[in-house]
Order: sequence, then C-alpha cells, then structure tokens
Amino acid sequence: MRGSGAGKVRVKTAKGRTAQSVRWLERHLNDPYVHKAKQEGWRSRAAFKLIELDEKFHFVKGSRAVVDLGVAPGGWAQVVRKMAPKAAVVGIDLLPTDPIAGVTLFEMDFMDDKAPDLLRAALGQEPDLVISDMAANTVGHAATDHLRTMGLVEAAALFAIENLRKGGTFVAKVFAGGTDGDLLVMLKKNFTTIKHAKPPASRKGSVEWYVVAQGFKGRPDQGADPT
Repeated sequence: MRGSGAGKVRVKTAKGRTAQSVRWLERHLNDPYVHKAKQEGWRSRAAFKLIELDEKFHFVKGSRAVVDLGVAPGGWAQVVRKMAPKAAVVGIDLLPTDPIAGVTLFEMDFMDDKAPDLLRAALGQEPDLVISDMAANTVGHAATDHLRTMGLVEAAALFAIENLRKGGTFVAKVFAGGTDGDLLVMLKKNFTTIKHAKPPASRKGSVEWYVVAQGFKGRPDQGADPT
C-alpha cells in the first residue's frame, strides 16, 4: 500500500488479490466513516448508520430492552449501550463477537429453532426495540441475494411481532426497493408507522436501505403498556 499525492491510499495488486478485492480495500482504507469509527472507538462504520437512523426517528434513547440480530462485530450494540446505558441488550450472530460490557452475546444462527427462546430468556422481559443488520452471504446473483436477505428480514420481523412490547420499534436492513409486498402488509398491520431510509453512512453504491417500523400495536394477549 502507498499514499497518493492527494492523500488517498493506493493498494498494489498482489499475487492472489483480485482487482475487485483491490478496489474494495482502497475504498475501505479511504472511507471517512472507517477513520471516524477508529477515532471514536466504534467497532465498525455501521455504528454511524444506527446513529443517523436514530437522529431521524428517535428510537434508541430511553429503550429498556433491546435485541440486536446480526450483532457482529458489535457496532450497533455499542451505540445502544452508549445511548441507552440502562437497557438490557442481547445480541446474536453466526460470527464471533468480542465481549461488550452489558451485552449478552450468542454465537449461533438466528434461524436456529432454539434462538428465539434463548434470546427471550436472556433478556428476561419484552424488548421495546429489535434491530437487525443481518444480510445473507451474497452469491453474486442479484435476485437470489435479494430473496435470501429478505428471508432474514421476514424472520426478524416475525420475531419482533411475537416479542415486542406494545409501542415498540423494529429496524432492519433491506435491499433497494424497500420491503417486499407481503412483508410490508404484515408490518403495516402490526405497526402504526413504516418508513424507509438510507442513512448517509450507507455507501453511495450500496443497495441497502433500512425499514423503520414504529408504534407496535400489540398482540391479543397484551394489555396497555404499563409505562
């Protein structure tokens, strides 16, 4: 690697390194959000996506119980701990996540049948916020990648609907075009407001957007929110 006259880092093509990986590495090394994350102690630039979404929709501060789906490497959980330090936080991911003070972590597949019960038991109460930055591993076929990721979004939404405290919020990564029709119908049925947003921290070339569903209407077994 070397710095250019303009201060940008250039990556030399090396044996075993594809042109695509060189472009990705250069983009990563020259990304201002990456540098800012390092300076501020966030584990990933993704932390700024949650910060920016919260600046617009105001759902983190004041949260009492939070489930973070796709927690690794832990940037979103860090944000929650900083903005809602008294909240109980539980996270799950297939990838290992270094310990975070005040966060219970599970290294397992959220799609495992045992996962929802483990998350509920660890949290010990109904969450008022379920956040998901999950995305399926891409295979390079746009339609397939979209379907696989939307399957995760649907599973996350069902978990939120089955567990959220009345009045709670669900936030999840989706692809460009927003939430699929059937899922959007489900969210509208269960939440008072549904918005889509692309935070500034999302790279310009990225197809990711986020759905923010607020004002969970509650389940038949739920009474009024005691608070």
